[in-house]
Amino acid sequence: MEEMKNAAVSNENFDWNAFEQDLGVYDQPKEQITEAYDRTLSNITVGEVVEGTVTGITKREVLVNIGYKSEGVLSVAEFRYNPDLQVGDKVEVYVDSAEDKNGQLALSHKKARQLKSWDRVNEALEKDEIIKGYIKCRTKGGMIVDVFGIEAFLPGSQIDVKPIRDYDIYVDKTMEFKVVKINQEFRNVVVSHKALIEAELEAQKQIIMSKLEKGQILEGTVKNITSYGVFVDLGGVDGLIHITDLSWGRVSHPEEVVALDQKIQVVILDFDDAKKRIALGLKQLTPHPWEALDQNLAVGDKVKGKVVVMADYGAFVEIAPGVEGLIHVSEMSWSQHLRSAQEFMKVGDEVEAVVLTLDRQDRKMSLGIKQLTTDPWENIETRYPVGAKCTAKVRNFTNFGVFVEIEEGIDGLIHISDLSWTKKIKHPGEFTQVGADIEVVVLEIDKDNRRLSLGHKQLEENPWAAIEAQFPVDSIAEGTITEMTEKGAVVSLSESVEGFCPTRQLAKEDGSTPKAGDKLPFKVIEFSKATKRITLSHVRTYEDAKRAEIAAEKAERRAAADATKSTVKKINASVEKTTLGDIAGLAALKSAMEAEAKKAAAAKADEE
Repeated sequence: MEEMKNAAVSNENFDWNAFEQDLGVYDQPKEQITEAYDRTLSNITVGEVVEGTVTGITKREVLVNIGYKSEGVLSVAEFRYNPDLQVGDKVEVYVDSAEDKNGQLALSHKKARQLKSWDRVNEALEKDEIIKGYIKCRTKGGMIVDVFGIEAFLPGSQIDVKPIRDYDIYVDKTMEFKVVKINQEFRNVVVSHKALIEAELEAQKQIIMSKLEKGQILEGTVKNITSYGVFVDLGGVDGLIHITDLSWGRVSHPEEVVALDQKIQVVILDFDDAKKRIALGLKQLTPHPWEALDQNLAVGDKVKGKVVVMADYGAFVEIAPGVEGLIHVSEMSWSQHLRSAQEFMKVGDEVEAVVLTLDRQDRKMSLGIKQLTTDPWENIETRYPVGAKCTAKVRNFTNFGVFVEIEEGIDGLIHISDLSWTKKIKHPGEFTQVGADIEVVVLEIDKDNRRLSLGHKQLEENPWAAIEAQFPVDSIAEGTITEMTEKGAVVSLSESVEGFCPTRQLAKEDGSTPKAGDKLPFKVIEFSKATKRITLSHVRTYEDAKRAEIAAEKAERRAAADATKSTVKKINASVEKTTLGDIAGLAALKSAMEAEAKKAAAAKADEE
């Protein structure tokens, strides 16, 4: 072979025909030379995986030498997962063909990776090995990563220790991962980048936690903002600023105070080594607003502020940043009616109020707005003296009367007995309705309890003297039954006068019972001006008539009998003076008259 290397044969003088015919161009036989050449080449088998060396890299291709007579040309896309690939690197390739249609060695790095990828992935999980992977694209809940040619899933929560707001920035990047889970049945692989840095962060946390002290001021970066507070990165360990510790004033949402990635100074309020929890404060870095409150402010002073919180029981008013006072709903109006604070004001309203109580030690203040106006009860005797007439608004009912409001803060009661002179009212709802206006007269003033006793019927004269003259006892009047009760019937005698007919006095002449709406004659059998009660009877109207008719018939019969007796006496007296000739005629007349008298006596006996 050494001699072959030294033998110089020019291309121009080389006899290719002699070489083809093996005419002794070389000193050794052709077969021996071919065998020696073949020993310098690798023995490759289609379908096997071999290791090769990168000999060249272009924008589109990667050249790999596996020791064969020609180099393999692979697409650069097959090495996209490894942007650090360089000439001279060893790579595994799959032999597709010793020669393709162009006579080129056909290799595939992707197939080689896939053939060994499942074993490599399982080995990486078993050895807790750090591997590299190429992030191909986004998917629901995370990213798809190319690991050894296998598509693995990278959950969004496993990309980093901090929340990721933009997943797209990781696409087309190569990162280091750990295999954390493999589903052998479905050949699913889950990887994590977060796991690589958690161990390091844990060590950092231990160092940071060991140096923490309450009251210590640190600089941190706003990592996450929630509705209840702000998470701050203190350089490897997180702390929470609760929304109430962001500002001395009211904060609706933490975004009003801080922004993401903002660097802020915080003070450590408390921490738990075991749970790795750190409570931070921001407002504590500034003095409490109550300390800066005007020292001359006192009870009775007027203040101005803005409503920051509303509740049914009252409103919180901020009179200075971080200084609030409560206006209870009872201090919003002189009215004693139960009302909601939302009827008087709303969040954002600018209001003026009077300081009612002030406790600087407990940092509490109560305010009032009704005190800005005069108490309506101060001069109640002058404004609404006894006997004064006015218009009131019905507020609500009770079984015993009607509560009305004459004006804001001045209430009164109309007792049910003072609603009408004549009508029997069982419930005030029969007489008026809530929200209606009603004319009243002031009957009595109770200034201590802030109550007025009012009347409505007193607007008119007591009509019972006139009613007694219109419906005297034993008089008969026509009435309409308006209501039937267990004890009898309520009868309307006129537009404003009612009477009562007991059940035993209600039956009709034919024995039937009347019903509501029937119009019948009634006799007044009792009249009480004191109790304002008229007792009626329908039965007496037809029974008394019958008795009168019977009495008249008896009187007529008595008169007829008396007349007969008088006639007989006269005849007897005249008989003594008559002649014998008249005796026969007179006897006949006497017999007739006696018969008539007997008949009358018999009739009288029957009547008795």
